[in-house]
Amino acid sequence: MASRSLKKVLAIMAHPDDAEFTCAGTFAKWIAGGQVIEYVLCTSGNKGTHDPTMTAERIAAIREKEQQDAARELGVSECIFLRHNDGELEPNLALREELALVIRQRKPDVVVTHDPWRQYVIHPDHPAAGFATIHAVAAARDYLYFAHQLKDGLTPHRVKDIYLFSPQEPNLWLDITDTFDNKIAALSKHRSQVGEIQGLRDRLREMAANWGQPKGIPLAEAFRHIEVR
Repeated sequence: MASRSLKKVLAIMAHPDDAEFTCAGTFAKWIAGGQVIEYVLCTSGNKGTHDPTMTAERIAAIREKEQQDAARELGVSECIFLRHNDGELEPNLALREELALVIRQRKPDVVVTHDPWRQYVIHPDHPAAGFATIHAVAAARDYLYFAHQLKDGLTPHRVKDIYLFSPQEPNLWLDITDTFDNKIAALSKHRSQVGEIQGLRDRLREMAANWGQPKGIPLAEAFRHIEVR
């Protein structure tokens, strides 16, 4: 990871497969180094299909199973599904409260999420998840935010670092040359979404090479690292 010893990571994503597309190479590397990673899925991707015979309930169940399989492939410890409707995620106070509770319960050192300031993102759930997560990190640390949560021994929690993946303005590039195959193996579990894997593998390799090129890294994933104070 970055310079500090950070042992527990909470990745908060809009949909199943978001983590595998964007930062699974990094997660594989961190897990190999002893970090514990847990996923929070704000939606279950219950509209993510082109099949007119599919129902929202069926595709959600399929995608949750695929996400669990992908997480198992990487060594991710747990998947938490919040089950908001795909395409309807809002960065409102209710979602902030829900995520602050998860952060207080799980007590991660690091939170990983979408860069909500990235330009030209057409899926509204991605910036919504990013903004709600960042604001939940701030809320989770102080007693008077959502004070009703603080019972039965639950306490506020201060996250040390936020990593925004696929960022508009990266300031951290992590080498995934040795874990790129792990990324693809995990992504291949999302069968309802990825189709033919070889073409996708080639595109993601090109993307990782482009991320790494400015820093002389063969294959990289890039982040905006924010040290929380």
